[in-house]
Amino acid sequence: MTIHQLSIFLENTAGSLVQVLRQLKKANVQLVAITIADTAEYGILRVVCAEPTRACEELKKAGIAVAISDVFALKLDNEPGCAADVIELFSQAGISIAYVYTFLYEGKGILVFRTDNTELARETIVKNNLPFIDEDALAQWR
Repeated sequence: MTIHQLSIFLENTAGSLVQVLRQLKKANVQLVAITIADTAEYGILRVVCAEPTRACEELKKAGIAVAISDVFALKLDNEPGCAADVIELFSQAGISIAYVYTFLYEGKGILVFRTDNTELARETIVKNNLPFIDEDALAQWR
């Protein structure tokens, strides 16, 4: 029910992002979504890709600081308000969201989020019959 996301620590300097992207290109890793959260000194590049374990290994070989974490990825209709409706379900269940980002894929909105209460989030997804993306689905995004 969860997918693996790479979290890559970058210095806020020219060339640090392109170094990571070049390594992933060299390894022929298909990127699905990326986002950066930044501070004055560093950034965290979050990556959803088709082969996260292999991508992580390739980045580590290149000396790049990377970690894998589990996140949820839900399919939403591409209509205004769908994200608000889904996030409200988690809020009503008492689940806080650490971060969220979205992207479009095959006409559907994909909402990626992380929470500190994974088990309750899973229960909420099942209870509300929310469509999710899993690792098998990501592997086919090539």
